[in-house]
Amino acid sequence: MCFYDANEMSCKCWKWGHFRQHCAKEYRTGETCGMKLVMNRYQLPEKCKICTKIDTKERAIRKEEERIRRWSKEHGSSRKASIAKAEQDIYNYQMDIQKLSYDRDVKRGTLNW
Repeated sequence: MCFYDANEMSCKCWKWGHFRQHCAKEYRTGETCGMKLVMNRYQLPEKCKICTKIDTKERAIRKEEERIRRWSKEHGSSRKASIAKAEQDIYNYQMDIQKLSYDRDVKRGTLNW
């Protein structure tokens, strides 16, 4: 049971930090036993990569929805193809967000950050 730092991000996700101390089970220099325990916990101001990707996709959805509203209001029926493509893009973003959220939840349930 070797000791490591744990870094907690603003999105409540966390990851393992630097190695800090050997345990009594490991006698070889430079080697660890493979079992990790938290020695110190640090707060980080940024979000993790997965949450940052989710935020980016949500902004893209809001942008596409605004474009659809603008096109519907200004051009009426002349932009049907553009509106259909934007709706397909929104659907794809939603599927990506769903997959990223699942991946984040799986990682939160394990110690493999």
